[in-house]
Order: sequence, then structure tokens, then C-alpha cells
Amino acid sequence: MTIREFKMPDVGEGLTEAEILKWYVQPGDTVEDGQVVCEVETAKAAVELPIPFDGTVHELRFPEGTTVDVGQVIISVNVGGGTAPEAPVAEAAPVAQAAAPAPVAPVAEEEAKPQGRTPVLVGYGVAASSTKRRPRKAAQGAVPAAPAAPAQAAPATAPVAVPVSVPEQLNGHGPGGARPLAKPPVRKLAKDLGVDLATVVPTGPDGIITREDVHAAAAPAPAPAVEAPTPVAQPVAAPAAVQAAPVVSTDARETRIPVKGVRKATAAAMVGSAFTAPHVTEFVTFDITRTMKLVEELKSGTDMAGLRVNPLLLIAKAVLVAVRRNPEINAAWDEAAQEIVLKHYVNLGIAAATPRGLLVPNIKDAHAQTLPELSASLSELISTARDGKTTPAAMQGGTFTITNVGVFGVDTGTPILNPGESAILAVGAIKLQPWVHKGKVKPRQVTTLALSFDHRLVDGELGSKFLADVAAILEQPKRLISWA
Repeated sequence: MTIREFKMPDVGEGLTEAEILKWYVQPGDTVEDGQVVCEVETAKAAVELPIPFDGTVHELRFPEGTTVDVGQVIISVNVGGGTAPEAPVAEAAPVAQAAAPAPVAPVAEEEAKPQGRTPVLVGYGVAASSTKRRPRKAAQGAVPAAPAAPAQAAPATAPVAVPVSVPEQLNGHGPGGARPLAKPPVRKLAKDLGVDLATVVPTGPDGIITREDVHAAAAPAPAPAVEAPTPVAQPVAAPAAVQAAPVVSTDARETRIPVKGVRKATAAAMVGSAFTAPHVTEFVTFDITRTMKLVEELKSGTDMAGLRVNPLLLIAKAVLVAVRRNPEINAAWDEAAQEIVLKHYVNLGIAAATPRGLLVPNIKDAHAQTLPELSASLSELISTARDGKTTPAAMQGGTFTITNVGVFGVDTGTPILNPGESAILAVGAIKLQPWVHKGKVKPRQVTTLALSFDHRLVDGELGSKFLADVAAILEQPKRLISWA
């Protein structure tokens, strides 16, 4: 039997971990090269992972809902076609995982050269100290010597079922009373909650303490029932609490939800953006009745047959025309070089609310698209985001963002810049209101736009001109032709 291991890959976005959302295969299933075996959620999006070889699934190393570091083995596959006695495999697998020196060398390399990888999101990047140093296997019977030593000692220690009892015996400690094994964020969480890591029962691989372990230790003990359980049942109940669902409820008055994946990355990015770029927000309220009439005309026409036509489509087109008239609005700030980077293309981001949190995928080279092409791109972008299939690449390289808060009935807001961009436009609700039109008060369709911009790049004059141009186009949509 020849076993090949598939490690959690780096999807090329500089991320360090991913959560396993769903397994599509189970041990014993046959897999082919290119077959999707699981779905994982990175800090940016959900991604399906294909297996790179043929064979039979031997072992799934982590259950669904587990957050795994990039580089850790998540599945092993028998590619040789043979079989081995079941009992020795069950015993040898943990030892092989413990003793194999292969993961150790890359970890040492990462620790020695942390500058080799750079952050992708503001406030979310690669930590200088890798948490993958945890597989110190001395506690599992390996000799703490040269990297080759554990591999030689593995056969001698294979009969010892230490890996099974690591959580109970080590209680989160390394060998010889070393400090408890936990990632820096978990240590901070324990400190904030007042939990002593030495008292926490670890459930992570190789005796690592996880966030769920800390939350379980911090949760108050449940009130004893009328029929108190026997003392023998208490040790059995403790591991059950450790394996609790991701949503941890401490009592009837509070519910704690772990922040991870897209929501965690979004929070970090927004904090970084809010406290890095000096935000300025300007507002304009205007009559959008003519644009609404044009929307209805386009819907009933043959030129846009089969395409989705809505106010957002024409607002996006108005933004692209206004960018052409005010190109300096489409820029980025290079902090390292102390330069303003003027973009001669528009990757138009559209903020989308999804079950996994706020995503901002963008339409590449939107400035070069016709109105029908822009309509098709918007439809595909939004449907893909709602289905949770947006790729990390689709969310990179944005230059300008539109967020439509009006769909929730909100008049306006002060949006926060998407990191790396100079401006973001919030579109408010379109409502029938009394408005002075041709000298008389009439019911008209009225809306409010809010433009937030980075004052390092965009001064008040430029921001005001751009916002006024967008409003002017939407007041008189024939300017889409005359100004284009």
C-alpha cells in the first residue's frame, strides 16, 4: 500500500489557515485526479479543493468545522492499490504523523524567514511566528534530536497509544512541563477571558489548545439537575463540551459566535482602513425620476432583452462616466513608496451581503464594457456572491466600490473605504417625495448618494466634482451619451 498525503494548500492569496466546511468524500471512496474532495473557507471566500492524484481515500485527518493551518495534511489517499492490516494502520497513523520530519523543515524555514510572505488585507496578514511549530513530537515518544531521529524511533514507539491520550496526559502542555501549546490568538483569548491555559483540556491536533477549548473552559458549569449524575459520568461529559458547536451559548441571555473566515477578514480590513485612510464623506440629494423612466424603457426594449436592468446598472454606468471625467478619483496610496498610483482602468467593486458576510467582488475592466456587457457582469457577480462561490481572485484588484444600502430602505450612510481604494459610493433608497420641478412642487423619485474618499488622495474639490457629475448624469441620463 502506497499512501500519499494532501496538505491544505495556500490558494495564492497569502493566507495562513482555512476552515473545512464540508467533506465530499469518506474513507474508502475512490477519487480521481482533479476531483473535488472538500470545500474550505479562507479569510476571503469559500474554495473547493481538488485532489491531485488517483486512489482510494485512506483517512480524513480533520472533521468539518476545523480550522487548519496551510501546509497541514488534511487527507491521505492510497495510490498503490494494495491493502494493509487494519489494526497496524490505526496504530501507526498517529505515530507516522507525529514522527514524520517533513512538516518540520518548512516550519523552521518559515520561522527563519517570516519576511518571505506579505499581508494581503489591511489588518490581516502573515504572522511573523508560525503556529505550525506545534508538531513537537517528543511527547509522543520521539527522541528530541536531529530531524531523522524521530523517523528511526517511530517503530519502537508505535505500540504505545500515546496520541490517543495526549489531551488527558499533557493537558495542553508540551513535554517536560513546557508551556501549554496554543496559537497567539488563542492565548490572547484566554487572557481576555481569564482562563489559565494550564487547566484547559486540548482537543486540537498534537495537543494544541483551540478557541473552542478556551470558550468551553470559560463557560460556567451547568447547574446540577434534580437527578445529579454520578461522579463516574462527569469525566465523560467534559469532552462533549469541548466538541460543542461553533455557536457557544453561555446562558439564556447571551450567545457567543466565533469570528472567523470572511467575517474575521472583513472586520480586520475595515478597522485597518478606518484608522489608516483619513475618511471624508460628502452627500448629494437629487431627482432621479428620469433615470427610473429610462430603466423601464430599457426593460421593455429589445436591446436589453434577457438582461437584468435596474437602477444599479445605470448608477454603475454613471460612475464609470464620472471616473472618465475625473480620472484622479481612481487611484491608490502606496505607503511604502510614498506615491499616488493613478489607475487607468476601473475594476468596479459591488458590495454584496452574503450568508458568509460582506463580500466586495469586482468587475474587471468595467470601464471598457458596453451597457449590455455591464448588465451581464453585474448579474453574474451578484448571483455568484450570493451562492458563496466568489473566488479570492474576484475580490482582488478593485479600484472603486459601490454599496447599495437603499435596497434595505436606508436613505444614506457613511461607507468605509475598501482597503487599497480611494473612494466608495453609497446609494440610498429611491423614494417618491415632494420636489420642486419646473417651478412647481410635484411628487418625484428622489435619492441620496454618499461619497467617502481618502483625503490623502482626493481633496474636497475633486470629491465634490465627481459626486456632482454622478448626480448630474442620473438627473439627466442623456448625459451618458453626451459625456461618454
